[in-house]
Amino acid sequence: MRVVVDLTRCQGYGQCAFFAPDVFKMHHAEALMYELHPDDAERGRVLRAAAACPVQALVVDQVDTLGRPKETGPKKAAAPRARRGKALEGVGRIVIVGASLAGLRAAATLRREGYEGSLTLIGDEPSEPYDRPPLSKQVLTGQMPAEYTALPRRSEFDAEWLRGQRATGLNLDGKQVLLADGRGVEFDRLLITTGVRARPWPNEAEAALDGVFVLRTREDAALLRQRLAAGPRRVLVIGAGFNGSEVASVCRELDLPVTVVQRGPAPMVDALGGVIGAIAAEMQQEHGVDLRCGVTVTALEGDGAGRLRRAHLSDGSAIDVEVAVAALGAERNVEWLEGSGLAAGVWGVSCDAGCRAFDANGLVTDDIFAAGDVARFPHPVYEYQFLSLEHWGNAITQAQVAAHNMISAASDRWPHLSLPVFWSAQFGTNIKSVGVPSFADEVAVTQGSVADRRFVAAYGYRGRITAAVTFDQAMSLEFYQGLIERAAPFPPDFDMTGRPAKVQVVPAEIPNRVSATQGATVVVTGHNPDERRATLVRRDP
Repeated sequence: MRVVVDLTRCQGYGQCAFFAPDVFKMHHAEALMYELHPDDAERGRVLRAAAACPVQALVVDQVDTLGRPKETGPKKAAAPRARRGKALEGVGRIVIVGASLAGLRAAATLRREGYEGSLTLIGDEPSEPYDRPPLSKQVLTGQMPAEYTALPRRSEFDAEWLRGQRATGLNLDGKQVLLADGRGVEFDRLLITTGVRARPWPNEAEAALDGVFVLRTREDAALLRQRLAAGPRRVLVIGAGFNGSEVASVCRELDLPVTVVQRGPAPMVDALGGVIGAIAAEMQQEHGVDLRCGVTVTALEGDGAGRLRRAHLSDGSAIDVEVAVAALGAERNVEWLEGSGLAAGVWGVSCDAGCRAFDANGLVTDDIFAAGDVARFPHPVYEYQFLSLEHWGNAITQAQVAAHNMISAASDRWPHLSLPVFWSAQFGTNIKSVGVPSFADEVAVTQGSVADRRFVAAYGYRGRITAAVTFDQAMSLEFYQGLIERAAPFPPDFDMTGRPAKVQVVPAEIPNRVSATQGATVVVTGHNPDERRATLVRRDP
Protein backbone atom coordinates (compact mmCIF):
# COMPACT_ATOMS: atom_id res chain seq x y z
CA MET A 1 0.00 0.00 0.00
CA ARG A 2 1.20 3.49 -0.85
CA VAL A 3 -0.05 6.73 0.67
CA VAL A 4 0.54 10.37 -0.18
CA VAL A 5 -0.92 13.44 1.52
CA ASP A 6 -1.50 16.57 -0.54
CA LEU A 7 -0.01 18.89 2.06
CA THR A 8 -0.98 21.92 0.00
CA ARG A 9 -4.54 21.07 1.05
CA CYS A 10 -3.92 19.62 4.53
CA GLN A 11 -5.07 22.08 7.20
CA GLY A 12 -3.80 20.20 10.23
CA TYR A 13 -7.11 18.87 11.58
CA GLY A 14 -5.32 15.66 12.53
CA GLN A 15 -8.27 13.32 11.95
CA CYS A 16 -5.96 10.88 10.16
CA ALA A 17 -3.82 10.56 13.30
CA PHE A 18 -6.90 9.42 15.25
CA PHE A 19 -7.94 6.77 12.73
CA ALA A 20 -4.46 5.42 11.86
CA PRO A 21 -2.02 6.54 14.57
CA ASP A 22 0.69 4.12 13.45
CA VAL A 23 0.74 5.74 9.99
CA PHE A 24 -0.04 9.43 10.63
CA LYS A 25 1.48 11.48 13.44
CA MET A 26 1.01 15.13 14.36
CA HIS A 27 4.20 16.78 15.53
CA HIS A 28 3.06 19.48 17.96
CA ALA A 29 0.11 21.51 16.65
CA GLU A 30 -0.05 20.96 12.89
CA ALA A 31 3.10 19.39 11.44
CA LEU A 32 1.94 16.09 9.90
CA MET A 33 4.37 13.23 9.34
CA TYR A 34 3.26 9.98 7.79
CA GLU A 35 4.38 6.64 6.39
CA LEU A 36 4.30 6.60 2.60
CA HIS A 37 4.54 2.81 2.45
CA PRO A 38 2.60 1.41 5.42
CA ASP A 39 2.00 -2.27 5.96
CA ASP A 40 -1.08 -3.67 4.19
CA ALA A 41 -2.46 -4.59 7.60
CA GLU A 42 -3.09 -0.84 8.06
CA ARG A 43 -5.23 -0.56 4.92
CA GLY A 44 -8.61 -0.48 6.67
CA ARG A 45 -7.52 2.20 9.13
CA VAL A 46 -5.85 4.27 6.38
CA LEU A 47 -8.96 4.15 4.21
CA ARG A 48 -11.09 5.30 7.16
CA ALA A 49 -8.59 8.11 7.76
CA ALA A 50 -8.82 9.15 4.11
CA ALA A 51 -12.63 9.21 4.30
CA ALA A 52 -12.55 11.26 7.53
CA CYS A 53 -10.16 13.94 6.25
CA PRO A 54 -12.22 17.17 6.15
CA VAL A 55 -10.34 18.48 3.08
CA GLN A 56 -9.85 15.09 1.36
CA ALA A 57 -6.07 15.49 1.22
CA LEU A 58 -5.19 11.76 1.53
CA VAL A 59 -4.65 9.60 -1.53
CA VAL A 60 -4.17 5.83 -1.34
CA ASP A 61 -2.61 3.75 -4.11
CA GLN A 62 -3.12 6.22 -6.96
CA VAL A 63 -1.69 9.58 -7.97
CA ASP A 64 -4.16 10.69 -10.63
CA THR A 65 -6.65 11.92 -8.01
CA LEU A 66 -4.30 14.36 -6.31
CA GLY A 67 -5.72 17.87 -6.04
CA ARG A 68 -8.98 19.47 -5.00
CA PRO A 69 -11.91 17.01 -5.14
CA LYS A 70 -14.50 17.64 -7.82
CA GLU A 71 -17.29 19.98 -6.78
CA THR A 72 -20.64 18.33 -6.08
CA GLY A 73 -23.84 19.48 -7.73
CA PRO A 74 -24.38 20.34 -11.41
CA LYS A 75 -21.37 19.55 -13.52
CA LYS A 76 -20.21 20.94 -16.80
CA ALA A 77 -20.83 18.42 -19.52
CA ALA A 78 -17.72 16.64 -20.76
CA ALA A 79 -16.53 17.43 -24.26
CA PRO A 80 -18.03 15.00 -26.76
CA ARG A 81 -15.68 12.24 -27.83
CA ALA A 82 -15.78 13.41 -31.44
CA ARG A 83 -14.54 16.85 -30.43
CA ARG A 84 -11.73 15.36 -28.36
CA GLY A 85 -10.77 13.11 -31.24
CA LYS A 86 -10.60 16.08 -33.60
CA ALA A 87 -8.31 17.90 -31.19
CA LEU A 88 -5.96 14.89 -31.26
CA GLU A 89 -5.46 14.81 -35.01
CA GLY A 90 -1.75 14.62 -35.77
CA VAL A 91 -0.85 13.86 -32.14
CA GLY A 92 -0.02 10.17 -32.03
CA ARG A 93 3.27 10.30 -30.12
CA ILE A 94 3.76 12.19 -26.86
CA VAL A 95 7.09 12.17 -25.05
CA ILE A 96 7.65 13.40 -21.48
CA VAL A 97 11.27 14.10 -20.49
CA GLY A 98 11.44 14.00 -16.70
CA ALA A 99 9.81 11.04 -14.97
CA SER A 100 9.26 12.48 -11.51
CA LEU A 101 6.20 14.01 -9.84
CA ALA A 102 5.24 16.40 -12.65
CA GLY A 103 5.92 13.85 -15.38
CA LEU A 104 3.89 11.18 -13.61
CA ARG A 105 1.00 13.57 -13.01
CA ALA A 106 1.01 14.65 -16.66
CA ALA A 107 1.03 11.08 -17.94
CA ALA A 108 -1.89 10.11 -15.69
CA THR A 109 -3.82 13.19 -16.83
CA LEU A 110 -3.24 12.42 -20.52
CA ARG A 111 -4.70 8.94 -20.16
CA ARG A 112 -7.57 10.10 -17.96
CA GLU A 113 -8.55 12.71 -20.55
CA GLY A 114 -8.76 10.11 -23.28
CA TYR A 115 -5.40 10.26 -25.04
CA GLU A 116 -4.85 6.80 -26.57
CA GLY A 117 -1.68 7.35 -28.61
CA SER A 118 1.94 6.44 -27.89
CA LEU A 119 3.23 7.78 -24.55
CA THR A 120 6.89 7.64 -23.52
CA LEU A 121 8.43 8.84 -20.23
CA ILE A 122 12.19 9.42 -20.11
CA GLY A 123 13.97 9.79 -16.77
CA ASP A 124 17.64 9.82 -15.83
CA GLU A 125 17.02 8.15 -12.45
CA PRO A 126 16.72 4.34 -12.54
CA SER A 127 14.02 4.17 -9.87
CA GLU A 128 10.29 4.71 -10.26
CA PRO A 129 8.95 8.19 -9.38
CA TYR A 130 9.21 9.08 -5.70
CA ASP A 131 8.08 11.84 -3.37
CA ARG A 132 10.81 14.34 -2.43
CA PRO A 133 9.42 16.27 0.60
CA PRO A 134 9.79 13.27 2.96
CA LEU A 135 13.52 13.08 2.15
CA SER A 136 14.36 16.07 4.36
CA LYS A 137 11.94 14.95 7.07
CA GLN A 138 10.94 11.31 7.55
CA VAL A 139 13.97 9.80 5.80
CA LEU A 140 16.60 11.87 7.61
CA THR A 141 15.01 11.16 11.00
CA GLY A 142 14.96 7.43 10.26
CA GLN A 143 11.16 7.22 10.32
CA MET A 144 11.26 5.47 6.94
CA PRO A 145 13.93 4.19 4.56
CA ALA A 146 14.51 6.19 1.39
CA GLU A 147 13.20 3.39 -0.84
CA TYR A 148 9.75 3.71 0.78
CA THR A 149 9.13 7.13 -0.78
CA ALA A 150 7.79 5.80 -4.11
CA LEU A 151 4.70 7.65 -5.29
CA PRO A 152 1.37 5.81 -5.56
CA ARG A 153 0.62 4.57 -9.06
CA ARG A 154 -2.22 2.06 -8.85
CA SER A 155 -3.79 2.81 -12.21
CA GLU A 156 -1.15 1.40 -14.55
CA PHE A 157 -1.64 3.62 -17.57
CA ASP A 158 -0.21 2.37 -20.84
CA ALA A 159 3.21 4.00 -21.32
CA GLU A 160 6.79 3.17 -22.26
CA TRP A 161 9.15 3.96 -19.40
CA LEU A 162 12.79 4.71 -20.25
CA ARG A 163 14.34 4.85 -16.79
CA GLY A 164 18.02 5.54 -16.24
CA GLN A 165 18.16 7.25 -19.64
CA ARG A 166 19.60 10.75 -19.87
CA ALA A 167 18.36 13.17 -22.52
CA THR A 168 21.32 14.88 -24.19
CA GLY A 169 19.69 17.00 -26.88
CA LEU A 170 16.57 18.15 -28.64
CA ASN A 171 16.14 18.31 -32.42
CA LEU A 172 13.21 20.68 -32.98
CA ASP A 173 13.13 20.35 -36.76
CA GLY A 174 13.27 16.56 -36.66
CA LYS A 175 11.07 16.36 -33.55
CA GLN A 176 13.41 14.05 -31.71
CA VAL A 177 14.71 13.78 -28.17
CA LEU A 178 18.32 12.58 -28.26
CA LEU A 179 19.50 10.12 -25.59
CA ALA A 180 22.92 9.44 -24.13
CA ASP A 181 22.96 5.97 -25.70
CA GLY A 182 22.70 7.49 -29.18
CA ARG A 183 19.02 6.84 -29.74
CA GLY A 184 16.51 9.39 -30.93
CA VAL A 185 12.93 9.29 -29.62
CA GLU A 186 10.44 10.86 -32.03
CA PHE A 187 7.46 12.88 -30.84
CA ASP A 188 4.50 14.88 -32.06
CA ARG A 189 4.25 16.74 -28.77
CA LEU A 190 6.88 17.01 -26.04
CA LEU A 191 6.54 17.90 -22.35
CA ILE A 192 9.68 19.01 -20.48
CA THR A 193 9.54 18.23 -16.74
CA THR A 194 13.26 17.76 -16.03
CA GLY A 195 13.11 19.69 -12.75
CA VAL A 196 16.14 20.84 -10.82
CA ARG A 197 19.19 19.44 -9.06
CA ALA A 198 20.95 20.56 -5.91
CA ARG A 199 23.57 23.25 -6.42
CA PRO A 200 26.85 21.67 -5.30
CA TRP A 201 29.54 23.20 -3.15
CA PRO A 202 31.46 25.29 -5.73
CA ASN A 203 34.97 24.03 -4.88
CA GLU A 204 35.11 20.58 -6.48
CA ALA A 205 38.01 19.33 -4.34
CA GLU A 206 36.23 20.40 -1.15
CA ALA A 207 32.91 19.03 -2.38
CA ALA A 208 34.58 15.63 -2.81
CA LEU A 209 35.60 15.43 0.87
CA ASP A 210 34.07 12.56 2.82
CA GLY A 211 31.35 14.23 4.89
CA VAL A 212 30.18 16.89 2.42
CA PHE A 213 26.60 16.34 1.20
CA VAL A 214 23.76 17.84 -0.80
CA LEU A 215 20.12 16.80 -0.47
CA ARG A 216 17.91 16.35 -3.50
CA THR A 217 17.67 12.70 -4.55
CA ARG A 218 16.69 9.54 -2.73
CA GLU A 219 20.33 8.46 -2.78
CA ASP A 220 21.41 11.78 -1.23
CA ALA A 221 18.91 11.29 1.60
CA ALA A 222 19.98 7.70 2.27
CA LEU A 223 23.67 8.62 2.49
CA LEU A 224 23.05 11.64 4.71
CA ARG A 225 20.74 9.62 6.98
CA GLN A 226 23.47 7.02 7.42
CA ARG A 227 25.98 9.68 8.44
CA LEU A 228 23.59 11.44 10.83
CA ALA A 229 22.72 8.12 12.47
CA ALA A 230 26.42 7.61 13.21
CA GLY A 231 26.28 10.59 15.59
CA PRO A 232 28.72 13.21 14.23
CA ARG A 233 30.11 15.60 16.80
CA ARG A 234 28.81 18.62 14.85
CA VAL A 235 26.90 19.18 11.62
CA LEU A 236 27.34 22.28 9.48
CA VAL A 237 24.44 23.44 7.31
CA ILE A 238 25.46 25.96 4.65
CA GLY A 239 22.40 28.00 3.75
CA ALA A 240 19.22 28.63 5.75
CA GLY A 241 16.54 28.39 3.11
CA PHE A 242 13.67 25.95 3.57
CA ASN A 243 15.82 22.91 2.80
CA GLY A 244 18.70 23.94 5.06
CA SER A 245 16.33 24.88 7.88
CA GLU A 246 14.62 21.48 7.67
CA VAL A 247 17.98 19.70 7.84
CA ALA A 248 18.89 21.76 10.91
CA SER A 249 15.56 20.84 12.47
CA VAL A 250 16.24 17.14 11.93
CA CYS A 251 19.67 17.50 13.53
CA ARG A 252 18.16 18.98 16.66
CA GLU A 253 15.45 16.32 16.70
CA LEU A 254 18.27 13.75 16.67
CA ASP A 255 20.04 15.73 19.44
CA LEU A 256 22.97 16.54 17.14
CA PRO A 257 24.88 19.82 17.55
CA VAL A 258 24.34 21.89 14.40
CA THR A 259 25.69 25.18 13.10
CA VAL A 260 23.80 27.00 10.35
CA VAL A 261 25.69 29.56 8.28
CA GLN A 262 23.51 31.98 6.33
CA ARG A 263 24.79 34.67 3.96
CA GLY A 264 21.66 36.80 4.43
CA PRO A 265 20.35 38.46 7.58
CA ALA A 266 17.89 35.67 8.54
CA PRO A 267 16.69 32.19 7.59
CA MET A 268 14.36 31.97 4.56
CA VAL A 269 14.73 35.71 4.02
CA ASP A 270 14.66 35.46 0.23
CA ALA A 271 11.29 33.70 0.30
CA LEU A 272 9.58 35.29 3.32
CA GLY A 273 11.37 38.60 3.89
CA GLY A 274 13.30 39.91 6.85
CA VAL A 275 10.39 40.35 9.28
CA ILE A 276 9.22 36.74 9.20
CA GLY A 277 12.80 35.56 8.70
CA ALA A 278 13.72 37.13 12.04
CA ILE A 279 10.96 35.10 13.71
CA ALA A 280 12.35 31.95 12.08
CA ALA A 281 15.80 32.87 13.40
CA GLU A 282 14.46 33.12 16.95
CA MET A 283 12.75 29.74 16.54
CA GLN A 284 16.00 28.09 15.45
CA GLN A 285 17.96 29.58 18.33
CA GLU A 286 15.27 28.54 20.82
CA HIS A 287 15.82 24.95 19.66
CA GLY A 288 19.57 25.08 20.16
CA VAL A 289 20.78 25.86 16.66
CA ASP A 290 24.08 27.75 16.45
CA LEU A 291 22.80 30.23 13.84
CA ARG A 292 25.30 32.58 12.22
CA CYS A 293 23.79 35.11 9.81
CA GLY A 294 25.64 37.56 7.61
CA VAL A 295 28.48 35.03 7.36
CA THR A 296 29.72 32.74 4.60
CA VAL A 297 31.86 29.61 4.49
CA THR A 298 35.13 30.45 2.76
CA ALA A 299 36.69 26.97 2.79
CA LEU A 300 36.11 23.37 3.85
CA GLU A 301 39.21 21.64 5.17
CA GLY A 302 39.91 17.92 5.15
CA ASP A 303 42.41 15.70 6.95
CA GLY A 304 45.08 13.57 5.32
CA ALA A 305 42.56 10.81 4.59
CA GLY A 306 40.16 13.11 2.71
CA ARG A 307 37.64 13.41 5.55
CA LEU A 308 36.00 16.73 6.36
CA ARG A 309 37.27 18.13 9.64
CA ARG A 310 36.90 21.92 9.67
CA ALA A 311 35.07 24.85 8.05
CA HIS A 312 36.52 28.36 7.78
CA LEU A 313 34.12 31.32 7.89
CA SER A 314 34.25 34.83 6.48
CA ASP A 315 34.39 36.38 9.97
CA GLY A 316 37.77 34.70 10.53
CA SER A 317 36.47 31.92 12.77
CA ALA A 318 36.66 28.16 12.18
CA ILE A 319 34.38 25.31 13.22
CA ASP A 320 35.33 21.67 13.70
CA VAL A 321 32.73 19.61 11.84
CA GLU A 322 32.38 16.06 10.55
CA VAL A 323 29.35 16.60 8.29
CA ALA A 324 28.50 19.57 6.09
CA VAL A 325 25.29 19.91 4.08
CA ALA A 326 25.43 22.39 1.20
CA ALA A 327 21.88 23.80 1.02
CA LEU A 328 22.64 26.39 -1.63
CA GLY A 329 19.50 26.20 -3.72
CA ALA A 330 18.93 24.50 -7.04
CA GLU A 331 20.09 24.48 -10.65
CA ARG A 332 17.59 23.77 -13.41
CA ASN A 333 18.19 20.77 -15.61
CA VAL A 334 18.35 22.48 -19.00
CA GLU A 335 21.86 21.69 -20.30
CA TRP A 336 20.47 19.10 -22.69
CA LEU A 337 18.47 21.88 -24.39
CA GLU A 338 21.52 23.97 -25.27
CA GLY A 339 21.49 24.78 -28.98
CA SER A 340 17.95 23.46 -29.42
CA GLY A 341 16.46 26.85 -30.24
CA LEU A 342 14.29 27.02 -27.11
CA ALA A 343 14.44 29.93 -24.66
CA ALA A 344 16.06 27.78 -21.99
CA GLY A 345 18.86 28.79 -19.62
CA VAL A 346 19.76 29.16 -15.97
CA TRP A 347 16.24 30.50 -15.33
CA GLY A 348 14.63 27.32 -16.72
CA VAL A 349 12.41 26.85 -19.76
CA SER A 350 10.34 29.94 -20.55
CA CYS A 351 6.71 29.26 -21.42
CA ASP A 352 3.36 31.00 -21.59
CA ALA A 353 0.54 30.61 -19.07
CA GLY A 354 -0.68 27.61 -21.07
CA CYS A 355 2.72 25.88 -20.59
CA ARG A 356 3.75 26.24 -24.27
CA ALA A 357 7.52 26.81 -24.45
CA PHE A 358 9.03 29.88 -26.08
CA ASP A 359 11.67 29.55 -28.74
CA ALA A 360 14.75 31.80 -28.73
CA ASN A 361 12.82 34.43 -30.72
CA GLY A 362 10.21 34.70 -27.99
CA LEU A 363 7.56 32.91 -30.06
CA VAL A 364 5.42 30.24 -28.45
CA THR A 365 5.80 26.74 -29.86
CA ASP A 366 2.78 24.60 -30.63
CA ASP A 367 4.31 21.23 -29.83
CA ILE A 368 6.72 21.83 -26.91
CA PHE A 369 5.42 22.30 -23.37
CA ALA A 370 7.06 22.69 -19.95
CA ALA A 371 5.85 22.15 -16.37
CA GLY A 372 7.12 21.86 -12.82
CA ASP A 373 10.34 23.14 -11.28
CA VAL A 374 12.04 23.68 -14.64
CA ALA A 375 9.29 25.92 -16.08
CA ARG A 376 9.30 29.72 -15.95
CA PHE A 377 5.93 31.26 -16.69
CA PRO A 378 4.01 34.56 -16.39
CA HIS A 379 1.44 34.83 -13.62
CA PRO A 380 -1.31 37.44 -14.15
CA VAL A 381 -1.85 37.94 -10.40
CA TYR A 382 1.75 39.11 -10.08
CA GLU A 383 1.71 41.67 -12.90
CA TYR A 384 2.54 38.98 -15.44
CA GLN A 385 6.03 38.60 -14.02
CA PHE A 386 7.71 35.31 -14.85
CA LEU A 387 7.88 32.90 -11.92
CA SER A 388 9.98 29.80 -11.36
CA LEU A 389 8.43 27.75 -8.56
CA GLU A 390 10.06 24.76 -6.89
CA HIS A 391 6.84 23.77 -5.14
CA TRP A 392 5.23 20.33 -4.89
CA GLY A 393 1.76 21.75 -5.47
CA ASN A 394 2.83 23.77 -8.50
CA ALA A 395 4.37 20.68 -10.12
CA ILE A 396 1.05 18.85 -9.72
CA THR A 397 -1.26 21.57 -11.04
CA GLN A 398 0.99 22.85 -13.82
CA ALA A 399 1.57 19.33 -15.13
CA GLN A 400 -2.19 18.80 -15.24
CA VAL A 401 -2.68 22.04 -17.21
CA ALA A 402 0.15 21.18 -19.60
CA ALA A 403 -1.18 17.67 -20.25
CA HIS A 404 -4.68 18.97 -20.92
CA ASN A 405 -3.42 21.63 -23.31
CA MET A 406 -1.22 19.19 -25.22
CA ILE A 407 -4.28 17.27 -26.43
CA SER A 408 -6.81 20.10 -26.68
CA ALA A 409 -7.82 22.53 -29.37
CA ALA A 410 -6.83 26.16 -28.85
CA SER A 411 -10.36 27.09 -27.79
CA ASP A 412 -10.31 24.48 -25.00
CA ARG A 413 -6.91 25.25 -23.45
CA TRP A 414 -6.50 26.26 -19.82
CA PRO A 415 -4.24 28.93 -18.28
CA HIS A 416 -2.11 27.96 -15.27
CA LEU A 417 -3.47 30.40 -12.69
CA SER A 418 -3.13 28.44 -9.45
CA LEU A 419 -1.61 30.41 -6.61
CA PRO A 420 1.62 28.89 -5.29
CA VAL A 421 1.23 27.03 -2.00
CA PHE A 422 4.27 25.91 -0.06
CA TRP A 423 4.79 24.20 3.27
CA SER A 424 7.71 23.34 5.53
CA ALA A 425 7.75 21.32 8.75
CA GLN A 426 10.59 22.40 11.01
CA PHE A 427 11.21 22.60 14.75
CA GLY A 428 7.74 21.17 15.41
CA THR A 429 6.06 23.99 13.48
CA ASN A 430 4.04 23.79 10.28
CA ILE A 431 4.90 26.78 8.08
CA LYS A 432 2.65 27.28 5.06
CA SER A 433 2.39 30.05 2.51
CA VAL A 434 0.02 30.95 -0.30
CA GLY A 435 0.88 33.41 -3.02
CA VAL A 436 4.33 34.92 -3.53
CA PRO A 437 5.55 36.63 -0.32
CA SER A 438 8.59 38.06 -2.10
CA PHE A 439 6.22 40.05 -4.35
CA ALA A 440 5.31 42.46 -1.55
CA ASP A 441 6.38 45.68 0.06
CA GLU A 442 4.55 45.40 3.40
CA VAL A 443 3.58 42.74 5.91
CA ALA A 444 1.31 42.58 8.96
CA VAL A 445 0.45 39.94 11.54
CA THR A 446 -3.33 39.69 11.17
CA GLN A 447 -4.15 36.73 13.42
CA GLY A 448 -2.64 34.88 16.34
CA SER A 449 0.49 35.45 18.40
CA VAL A 450 4.09 35.64 17.23
CA ALA A 451 5.23 34.88 20.78
CA ASP A 452 3.25 31.61 20.72
CA ARG A 453 4.53 30.81 17.20
CA ARG A 454 0.90 30.51 16.03
CA PHE A 455 0.02 33.35 13.70
CA VAL A 456 -0.89 34.52 10.21
CA ALA A 457 1.15 37.16 8.41
CA ALA A 458 -0.47 38.85 5.39
CA TYR A 459 1.67 40.46 2.69
CA GLY A 460 0.65 43.49 0.67
CA TYR A 461 1.82 45.23 -2.46
CA ARG A 462 0.62 48.72 -3.32
CA GLY A 463 -2.48 48.37 -1.22
CA ARG A 464 -3.65 44.87 -2.13
CA ILE A 465 -2.99 41.52 -0.50
CA THR A 466 -0.59 39.31 -2.44
CA ALA A 467 0.42 36.49 -0.06
CA ALA A 468 0.00 35.01 3.39
CA VAL A 469 2.23 32.90 5.63
CA THR A 470 0.98 30.83 8.55
CA PHE A 471 2.82 29.33 11.50
CA ASP A 472 0.60 26.51 12.83
CA GLN A 473 -2.51 28.27 11.49
CA ALA A 474 -3.07 26.37 8.25
CA MET A 475 -6.84 26.39 8.63
CA SER A 476 -6.79 30.10 7.80
CA LEU A 477 -4.84 29.75 4.58
CA GLU A 478 -7.77 29.07 2.25
CA PHE A 479 -9.49 32.25 3.44
CA TYR A 480 -6.41 34.30 2.57
CA GLN A 481 -6.12 32.56 -0.77
CA GLY A 482 -9.59 33.85 -1.60
CA LEU A 483 -8.56 37.38 -0.64
CA ILE A 484 -5.53 37.22 -2.93
CA GLU A 485 -7.59 35.92 -5.82
CA ARG A 486 -10.08 38.79 -5.38
CA ALA A 487 -7.29 41.41 -5.13
CA ALA A 488 -8.66 42.39 -1.71
CA PRO A 489 -7.29 45.52 0.00
CA PHE A 490 -4.29 45.29 2.29
CA PRO A 491 -4.28 45.05 5.24
CA PRO A 492 -7.40 42.86 5.39
CA ASP A 493 -10.08 44.39 7.59
CA PHE A 494 -12.13 41.52 9.00
CA ASP A 495 -13.25 40.62 12.50
CA MET A 496 -11.24 37.41 12.49
CA THR A 497 -10.47 35.03 15.34
CA GLY A 498 -7.27 36.05 17.07
CA ARG A 499 -7.06 39.43 15.34
CA PRO A 500 -4.72 41.79 17.25
CA ALA A 501 -6.26 44.89 18.80
CA LYS A 502 -4.13 46.89 16.38
CA VAL A 503 -2.78 45.50 13.12
CA GLN A 504 0.66 46.96 12.61
CA VAL A 505 1.84 47.24 9.00
CA VAL A 506 5.62 47.27 8.54
CA PRO A 507 8.01 46.99 5.57
CA ALA A 508 8.33 43.36 4.53
CA GLU A 509 12.13 43.65 4.13
CA ILE A 510 12.25 41.66 0.90
CA PRO A 511 15.80 41.47 -0.50
CA ASN A 512 16.44 42.86 -3.94
CA ARG A 513 15.59 40.17 -6.46
CA VAL A 514 18.32 38.99 -8.81
CA SER A 515 17.21 39.02 -12.44
CA ALA A 516 16.29 35.52 -13.58
CA THR A 517 17.61 36.31 -17.07
CA GLN A 518 21.19 36.59 -15.83
CA GLY A 519 23.35 34.68 -18.26
CA ALA A 520 21.07 35.17 -21.29
CA THR A 521 23.06 36.35 -24.30
CA VAL A 522 21.10 36.80 -27.51
CA VAL A 523 22.53 37.50 -30.96
CA VAL A 524 20.10 39.07 -33.45
CA THR A 525 20.68 38.68 -37.20
CA GLY A 526 18.93 39.84 -40.35
CA HIS A 527 17.54 43.20 -41.45
CA ASN A 528 13.94 43.05 -42.65
CA PRO A 529 11.14 41.87 -40.32
CA ASP A 530 10.72 38.65 -42.31
CA GLU A 531 14.36 37.68 -41.79
CA ARG A 532 15.16 38.96 -38.30
CA ARG A 533 16.04 36.08 -35.98
CA ALA A 534 17.42 35.69 -32.45
CA THR A 535 19.89 33.06 -31.32
CA LEU A 536 20.51 32.24 -27.68
CA VAL A 537 24.21 31.62 -27.03
CA ARG A 538 25.90 30.22 -23.97
CA ARG A 539 27.77 32.59 -21.69
CA ASP A 540 29.91 30.93 -19.05
CA PRO A 541 29.91 32.60 -15.62
